[in-house]
Amino acid sequence: MPLRERIRRMVEARWFQRAIITVIVINAITLGLETSPAMVDRWGDVLYVVDHAALYVFVAELLAKIFAYRLRFFTDAWNLFDLAIVVISFMPATGVTVLRALRILRALRLISVVPSLRRVVAALLGAIPGMASIALLLGLVLYVAAVMATKLYSRTAPDFFGDLPTSLFTLFQMMTGDAWSDIAREVMAEHPLAWMFFIAFVLVCTFVVLNLFIAVVVSAMEEEHKKERSVEDAILAQLAELRAEVRRLRDAAGADGRLAGALATAGSLPNGASNGASNGADGGAAKANGAHPNGGGGRRGSRKDRRRGR
Repeated sequence: MPLRERIRRMVEARWFQRAIITVIVINAITLGLETSPAMVDRWGDVLYVVDHAALYVFVAELLAKIFAYRLRFFTDAWNLFDLAIVVISFMPATGVTVLRALRILRALRLISVVPSLRRVVAALLGAIPGMASIALLLGLVLYVAAVMATKLYSRTAPDFFGDLPTSLFTLFQMMTGDAWSDIAREVMAEHPLAWMFFIAFVLVCTFVVLNLFIAVVVSAMEEEHKKERSVEDAILAQLAELRAEVRRLRDAAGADGRLAGALATAGSLPNGASNGASNGADGGAAKANGAHPNGGGGRRGSRKDRRRGR
């Protein structure tokens, strides 16, 4: 077997995928422990070695995949995702806090390794076109409500509705359900009917628009599951056809074997036995006709007996 084929089978093996998942989890734990100064003071060298060892394992995995798949490696979006994360890990992080923090992105490699997480992400990406129109609707509702709140309550609650950007942020906070009743009560202290505005906004944004987002995502996930079921059904149908074909071939081979066995048995009989069997068959037929086996000789003998009698 060629070396490239052996490496391809290795990187696609289940044990190899489980080993990579284990390395990712261990690396994520070590990066979390590095946030503790006490752990760094005590186990800093060990954490450093484990972090770099995990990085080298990821590099070896990518090199093996590139060698096995060649140019096809770059046609898979998940492979490019893994490559980008590993490249980010090699950026110089000395004195740059952001780049050091980006090392935790290696934990996101679980998405590309675990099939169930890949399905969820694929469903979310597939739901983006349907979510765009809902996001536009939500932005329109937020903008209209922010303009109204700024004009109505800017003097009453300038910390929440002093200008348009502040109103947008406040209404977004209220849409998430974060302390919206406290903001509403502060405004209602001077505007008793303000509850009508806030309740209408919360009902429209939280219970209608956000539920539309959830519905689109759930629908996309159902479509993803249907695609997987269709692929599985096609594979099962092909397996059933292959099994039926193998069964037909076995039956045909069995019939041919029985016929060949019968012919071989007939051909293995001795010549004398076969000749005797044929002569016996001929004699039996002659006796059945009331004649001597040598039919001609019997008739001549009877004629001689009649002449002697005369």
